[in-house]
Amino acid sequence: MAGLLVPPYGVMESGPNTDSKYKHLVVYVCLSLFVSQVPSEKILRAGKVLRNTILSRAPHIIRDRKYHLKTYRQCCMGTELVDWLMQHTSCVHARVQAVGMWQVLLEEGILNHVDQELSFQDKYLFYRFLEDETEDAPLPTEEEKKESDEELQDTLLLLSQIGPDAHLRMILSKQPGQRTADDLEIIYEELLHIKALSLLSTTVSTHYMKLEGISLDVEANTVRLKEHEEDVLVLEKTNNRGSSSSPLKYTVMSGTPEKILEHLLETMKLDSQFTESGTLQCVTQYLPIIFKKTVIMLIILSFFRETFYLLIIVTLITFIHSCDDGRPSQKKHKVLLRQFSTGNDRLQKKQPIKSTDEILFKVYCSDHTYSTIRVPVAASVREVICAVTDKLGSGDVLLLIHLNSAGDKELLKPADVSIFSSLSINGRLFVCPRDQIDSLTPLPEQEGPSAGSMSTFELMSSKDLAHQMTLYDWELFDCVHEHELIYHTFGRQHFKKTTANLDLFLRRFNEVQLWVVTEVCLCPTLSKRVQLLKKFIKIAAHCKEFKNLNSFFAIIMGLGNPAVCRLSHTWEKLPSKFKKFYVEFENLMDPSRNHRAYRLTVAKLEPPIIPFMPLLIKDMTFTHEGNKTFTDRLVNFEKMRMIANTVRIMRYCRSQPFNQEAPQATGKSHQDVRSYMRHISVIDNQRTLSQLSHRLEPRRT
Repeated sequence: MAGLLVPPYGVMESGPNTDSKYKHLVVYVCLSLFVSQVPSEKILRAGKVLRNTILSRAPHIIRDRKYHLKTYRQCCMGTELVDWLMQHTSCVHARVQAVGMWQVLLEEGILNHVDQELSFQDKYLFYRFLEDETEDAPLPTEEEKKESDEELQDTLLLLSQIGPDAHLRMILSKQPGQRTADDLEIIYEELLHIKALSLLSTTVSTHYMKLEGISLDVEANTVRLKEHEEDVLVLEKTNNRGSSSSPLKYTVMSGTPEKILEHLLETMKLDSQFTESGTLQCVTQYLPIIFKKTVIMLIILSFFRETFYLLIIVTLITFIHSCDDGRPSQKKHKVLLRQFSTGNDRLQKKQPIKSTDEILFKVYCSDHTYSTIRVPVAASVREVICAVTDKLGSGDVLLLIHLNSAGDKELLKPADVSIFSSLSINGRLFVCPRDQIDSLTPLPEQEGPSAGSMSTFELMSSKDLAHQMTLYDWELFDCVHEHELIYHTFGRQHFKKTTANLDLFLRRFNEVQLWVVTEVCLCPTLSKRVQLLKKFIKIAAHCKEFKNLNSFFAIIMGLGNPAVCRLSHTWEKLPSKFKKFYVEFENLMDPSRNHRAYRLTVAKLEPPIIPFMPLLIKDMTFTHEGNKTFTDRLVNFEKMRMIANTVRIMRYCRSQPFNQEAPQATGKSHQDVRSYMRHISVIDNQRTLSQLSHRLEPRRT
């Protein structure tokens, strides 16, 4: 049926006597009236063969007939034509099959109803072959009869193959109330045997087709599905270069959430089940599931806000072949977030954090005492306050405050979720009544280290440091579920889901960047600072070699921090070789032309890759904020596709496992390097870093 069906997304209504199981059958087919994929010459020849054979073997079938005192010349009766086919071929097992075969000839105008009815019926109705429309139609010669006898079986085989399509088109052309239970049974059975088909074929008529109260407006490169004269789905024709069998396909531009979902569940799920040869696998079991799932989804969606539509739509685009990313499910585990852990858990392989996981978390009071609470990762601010209130036994109305190391206070909203992982590097949560907010002060531990760790890591190989950094970054990156990008972009508060894994990975970028600045600003000796710059440039080069672009950018951005780049005496002492490397690395960070230099570099890399995650987040955010989600009540599907493409970049980067062998240890052992890279301590107060920088090299007067 390739090219004959298009997705109209209507509900096939039943007649008054129809079995109830078909009353709300969602059928995603639409009729392209009287269009055949088989060349007309073959059908014309088939009609001639059948007429000649009937005149040769059963001439009484074609004769003048009377009905209501009117004579109809040289015509056949529908039931007799069906009987004749049943007797002359073994490939027809039911009368409905024979009806479909005669319908093929009727659609092509080779067989016509005497009153120009558009469908063939197995009834006492009169039909006439095209050759008998004229008076004195010639009878077949003996030679023609012989040729027709020889071609009969091939002709019947051809008609039996395309007959079901014609029969289905005939049924779909009926008004909903005219369809019988048998008709709907045929529709259902045919849907279980539909072959691979293009979404919309070029054979679709370029005029409006009315069916089930739905109209289809086919323009040059656009198809608009309308209901009650309003667009509900807009499709655009594109070249499908990857498929030789179907060079054209239609992609969604916009539509209502329901219609887009129906389209995706029908066409994409079907496509995913086809092999290259076009055969459908396990379709008998699969299609009913699609129908049920579609109906259930539409019912569910009617109860949720519009943002839920977006999640489902983007998820369907991106994860159409699976409900998750194919990873084995992990058992529920307790998570201790890094800044409050004992440190041992950081040496263990990271496991993805789930919304249902629980954490132990310290929440401080204004006097720097604290309460340890146990709540789900995705707990809201309101739930955290309730847990702290129960722990303290306080009767005051408490507020939850995020206090960073600079003393800046952020009052968290009651509906905010997953707040634990979104704190600043050295940020802490405080709870207090409103009148005590101004008296809150940072904890001493929030200030960060007072001395650098160069004496420790200068003995470590730069390549080993980069390798251990990449291993840890990969663990964090691999834990980030693709859904978290969607939650982060559209607002996790709408979904009540955590983005903890993504937050921790982004946090790691800031941590590495501040680590570079902290170590340089805490190094009092000029020669040592020069060695530090060389060390960090080497580590950045090895990160680039390991395709860890996230830490590569973090290190280069750390070296470009105002507190570091202003140290002119230090940079003057840096060898020209390293200055050249640094300039090359900076050029990769050039933001001009939408970060073209970086994007070209990534395009040449093969996975596994740890991408520059802040840029992916920026792409998602710009796409979301720069494009309307709904236009005239239709979902802007182009926006959804752009977001999905960004998600696919992340999927591509992780399509291969990271199994880089560790470099040969020099100086410190791999375990020491590993422990160091997972326990870096930083100063995250830019004001403090600037003050330290000016102490090292005061401003020139």
